[in-house]
Amino acid sequence: MIQLEHYLYLSGLVFTLGLCGVMMRRNVILVLMGVEIMLNAANLALIAFNKYMLPIDGIVEPKGQVFVFFTIAVAAAEVAVALVIAVALFRRLDTVNVDDVANLRW
Repeated sequence: MIQLEHYLYLSGLVFTLGLCGVMMRRNVILVLMGVEIMLNAANLALIAFNKYMLPIDGIVEPKGQVFVFFTIAVAAAEVAVALVIAVALFRRLDTVNVDDVANLRW
């Protein structure tokens, strides 16, 4: 049987892969993909905690699932704003390289 620890190990592994993607990539789009992978790892941990939560009066409340819905909404808003910023930077600098953006002065 799959225990809570297995879900948490998987969540930690996926989060670490997303963090490596954020730290090693130079492309803004790939950095955003790494952030999305990290958010999905957090969602996996929340759902796992919700699955193994002790029932109160025989009813398991969907608290973890509610947090996941909020996380998905925040992720959608984050992607929308970040893609608009990436398109604006590409129009201004003709690149989506993170190093070129770091030297940008307004």
